[in-house]
Amino acid sequence: MRDGGVCSLKRDGNALTAVIEFLSAFALFLMILTAFLSLAQLQMGSNDPDVDRIDRSAVQGLDRLTSDGGWFVPMGVDGLDYVNSTSEWHLLDAVELNNGRVQTGLVKDGILDHQRIDALGNVSEENMALGLGLDIGYTLYLSIEVLESNTSSRIGVELFSGGTKRSTASSSSNSNRQFSQDGELLQVVLEVHKGGKKNNDLYLTEIMIRPISSGPEWIEIYNPNDFALSLRGWSLNHTTSSSANNLLFKEGVISGHSTILLTGDASSQASGNASQVLDLSQDSFLGVGSINLLADGRGVLSLRYTQIYESQPYDVMSVEWGGDSGLFTPLGQSLEAAPNADSFAMNWSVQQNPTPGDYI
Repeated sequence: MRDGGVCSLKRDGNALTAVIEFLSAFALFLMILTAFLSLAQLQMGSNDPDVDRIDRSAVQGLDRLTSDGGWFVPMGVDGLDYVNSTSEWHLLDAVELNNGRVQTGLVKDGILDHQRIDALGNVSEENMALGLGLDIGYTLYLSIEVLESNTSSRIGVELFSGGTKRSTASSSSNSNRQFSQDGELLQVVLEVHKGGKKNNDLYLTEIMIRPISSGPEWIEIYNPNDFALSLRGWSLNHTTSSSANNLLFKEGVISGHSTILLTGDASSQASGNASQVLDLSQDSFLGVGSINLLADGRGVLSLRYTQIYESQPYDVMSVEWGGDSGLFTPLGQSLEAAPNADSFAMNWSVQQNPTPGDYI
């Protein structure tokens, strides 16, 4: 019995040792597994579905942008007119592209096509996002930069840079691709954001208050962005001491780095290099000849914008003439803003030789 008891104790001791060794090994395994998952989390990112969706959108969007030359489908009476679609979207102007669906492919024969890059200025950010298949509520920022070049002055040149800034969005992701061509290394970076405040900037640059003879009143507006900008949400407000007149734009688009002219008579309006001329005579906002709708003596003209989901517009910039402003225009002279975006509201002057459509 005594020998049997000793053997039993030895067996129990061996079993306990085995259990302890097993638990120790299992604990070590869990520690290694935890460390691996932590490293994987750092490398691959969160498993949050929203973040994963943004990551996927950035990758897929860049692939669509850099896989071929893209396409355009115009809007017909009953919806998208696929019969008249074209791959030559870059040959269309901003108004045409805004009236349909465009996927802005940038590649021709395996390299970036500079003609298509230049044509991005005719596409609005909203239309581009739709063409790339981004979810509703997503915004984007696109940059195309020269990283290396045989010509030193070309290094660092941005061929395109525009869209919603990452700092205004709750979350974002980006994807990039490089192209080696024509002695240069070009990089395309597409950022996709959830939400964010769109970079909507338009400038009042010149206005005609007192046209000579039977000429029209006119307003020049400049788009400083690389992307085209939709006029939806924008408005003009003209006030005098006794009246106020508002005009809300329900449609229209301005190409990137271009001007449009709003006029009281499109048929007699000199347009210079303006990309478009819009007749506002039917809206009773601008006059022609003896129809005087902008105050000659004293008035204020404001350019306003209403952000999506907000009900009240805010003044982007304005100009005041007459009264204590020191700005008085003789017949045939205009009011012009100095080309300084940081202080537009304070740098208006009388222009003896008006240049409608030729803002630089």
